[in-house]
Amino acid sequence: MKGSQEQFESLLAPLLDLAFGMALNFTGNRADAEDLVQEAALRAFRGFETFRPGTNFKAWFFRILTNTFLSRRRRDKRRPVGVDLQEVPDLYLFHQTAAAGLHDRSSDPARLLLDKLGVEAVQKAVSDLPDEFRTVATLYFMEDFSYAEIAEVLEIPVGTVRSRIHRGRRLLQKRLWAVAEEEGIVRQLADGGDHDES
Repeated sequence: MKGSQEQFESLLAPLLDLAFGMALNFTGNRADAEDLVQEAALRAFRGFETFRPGTNFKAWFFRILTNTFLSRRRRDKRRPVGVDLQEVPDLYLFHQTAAAGLHDRSSDPARLLLDKLGVEAVQKAVSDLPDEFRTVATLYFMEDFSYAEIAEVLEIPVGTVRSRIHRGRRLLQKRLWAVAEEEGIVRQLADGGDHDES
């Protein structure tokens, strides 16, 4: 038993910073992220005999972390189930920035907008996504996982990952635009508050 505990700890230790970052993106606050990582680590340790040596421990552990988060969310029942994507066209930010006149002010108005929003607002927008999109968006946009790694962690086909990232990107663009409007960033940029002549 002691040997398996040492083996488990040696495999888990290098992943803890990444796990905490991922949990923080899932939960939106440090205390919940710490609790989530601790719960996932406990579950992983209890189920360590199911891990096959020589396989991908990182994917195995992040699957447990993701499933722990999703089961907590189901328990809390904080998110609506359905998502209507009909009203979110592709290139949503492009169309919105064009309609606001920002294309005259910058060669990359979406980047200008995102830079003004900052990392915390983007993380908040990701955390506001429905669970099925939030998990893939967090893994892909915030943690730089590949499609194949996400598929392995979530135990879904790569095609499903691709579809969820595409749909999640559309929802995220809409949410980011809404935040930028709420915070007055769109008005500030449209009024010439920030320029990019490139």
